[in-house]
Amino acid sequence: MPDSPIHVEHLCKYYSVHHKDPGLIGSLKSFVWRKYTDVKAVDDISFTIHAGEIVGFLGPNGAGKTTTLKVLSGLLYPTRGSARVLGFTPSERRAAFLRQITLVMGQKQQLAWDLPALETFLVNAAIYEIPDEQFKRTLNELTELLDLAPLLKKQVRKLSLGERMKCELAAALLHRPQILFLDEPTIGLDVTMQTKIRQFVREYNERYGATILLTSHYMADVTALCQRVIVIDHGKLLYDGDLHALAEKLAPHKLIRVEFSQAVESARLHAYGTVVKARAQRAELLVPREAISEVTAQMLAQLPIADVTIEEPPIEDVITRVFEQAARARAERGEATEEDE
Repeated sequence: MPDSPIHVEHLCKYYSVHHKDPGLIGSLKSFVWRKYTDVKAVDDISFTIHAGEIVGFLGPNGAGKTTTLKVLSGLLYPTRGSARVLGFTPSERRAAFLRQITLVMGQKQQLAWDLPALETFLVNAAIYEIPDEQFKRTLNELTELLDLAPLLKKQVRKLSLGERMKCELAAALLHRPQILFLDEPTIGLDVTMQTKIRQFVREYNERYGATILLTSHYMADVTALCQRVIVIDHGKLLYDGDLHALAEKLAPHKLIRVEFSQAVESARLHAYGTVVKARAQRAELLVPREAISEVTAQMLAQLPIADVTIEEPPIEDVITRVFEQAARARAERGEATEEDE
């Protein structure tokens, strides 16, 4: 397998969207003269993902994440630019390519609703021409990793959402793909099931050396699985790099959590940083990164501290800051355009 199984260069995907005015008059007008708007779902993005990486692909709704995954899996043709996956052009949908990739969408399902999951597994085995011995071996491994034994012979419609998602993953991985495109694989699941799905994804990555591109609105998925993140918004690439480096770049503060051996007045804490929370014998403060060592030393020397921890700010806050900066940049460009006009 090549060192860089996924390579995207200046990728664009544009749509022409029809707009209709409301009401009967609007409907009649649309028969004669249709108004269209070009939507840039993906707008000139480039990145490379190396073998065995788990990369978080982040962005708000409508950012272009799912469109990118569909282009990379061959479901959509790019408008411009190029994408190469395992040396193949995805849109050609060659059999050798399809046998090595999978796309799992948390809001879509491939399991037959009225049949047991095992029936779909057998159909997939036939589609991918998986030898019987390999199918049995892989199914046993997936059954062990996902605890599927009690679920295989139940009708899919009688499974819970979490149970169904586990079966969906198994169905998508029976052919042991080397590239996994996971689009919101934990959406709608409870916290316990989210944790199990994350553990499974990590184990699959370690066992088979699979390369994984993961989208999720649950930042716990990203922080648990990904060291690197790619952030897009309105089809534009905003950031590609280390997740923790992003926090250091955009979050000027760290969070200090302290537990006191006796009550401390909150007024005393303002000398050390911005007090986020102060209750009984516990407090949380935001402290500038460059002053964190000095402030921590002062607090330990001057306050009755029983325990102290220093943390990065929540990654949700960091990602929100990225989008806010992008929104301001768009607004500024819009104002500049209006002034020029």
